[in-house]
Amino acid sequence: MQIGIRLHDMKQGTLEERLPLAHKQGFSCAQLALSKTVREYSVENAALTPGLAMYLKKLFAKNEIDIAVLGCYKNLAHPDAVELAAIQDTYYAHIRLASLLGCSVVGTETGAPNAVYKYEPACHTEEALQFFIRNLRSVVACAEKFGVIFAIEPVWNHIVYNSKCAIQVLQAINSPNLRIILDPVNLLSMENYEQRDVVIREAIRDLGDYTAVMHLKDFCIEEGKLVSVAAGTGLMDYQPILRFMKEKKPFVQATLEDTEPGNAEAARRFLEESYEKA
Repeated sequence: MQIGIRLHDMKQGTLEERLPLAHKQGFSCAQLALSKTVREYSVENAALTPGLAMYLKKLFAKNEIDIAVLGCYKNLAHPDAVELAAIQDTYYAHIRLASLLGCSVVGTETGAPNAVYKYEPACHTEEALQFFIRNLRSVVACAEKFGVIFAIEPVWNHIVYNSKCAIQVLQAINSPNLRIILDPVNLLSMENYEQRDVVIREAIRDLGDYTAVMHLKDFCIEEGKLVSVAAGTGLMDYQPILRFMKEKKPFVQATLEDTEPGNAEAARRFLEESYEKA
């Protein structure tokens, strides 16, 4: 596997400062969320020009870092039609940029049927799922035109909250350009974490063939809440996940999540050592 890091989880600094540090810490790829990482210049839709793409492509290549995920985490189930259209435009701009960057996927989560992008029981309804699918269609069509892989990430407190919902989306869109970012911890909640072995095994069975990129983190339970933490510092058993990656996904890119500058390298080493034993 090729382990990466979310650049916005690194020590504060410019993108030009973070990339050499990521390379020095042993990461070979990264997740780039422009709005969370770049402060020195505009990354609004109109700023995502071919010139910016060429600059970023050279910058990442210079530091021997691949872009595993160009993150665009907007709410494709926003209830306001005007705001939703603006959100779709942002996805189109990221897809155009990605086609020139040569990044692995444009990645997104799957939203909530409210303006504040927060969990509510309606997230897990068929109505919300169908609304998300309708809004996703034009985004995937754009990805097809530009030859870009678009990947959705199932998350328990969003609309696509388990592997069955994800399969429903994949089948409804029916596009070779639509793939999955698999984050096992994001499929867990207070309701199911004690059955996590079953949940994760089912996700690997259902979504393994569609998985383009992995996200790796851990979790613990604090004050009755499930809290995400750095890999190797919580309750996860990584052996089934890493065995799947080793046997079915050679050289897959796997980006760490919820690390801090002080524990990112330790999380990488933990996963590499665990991978050898898987």
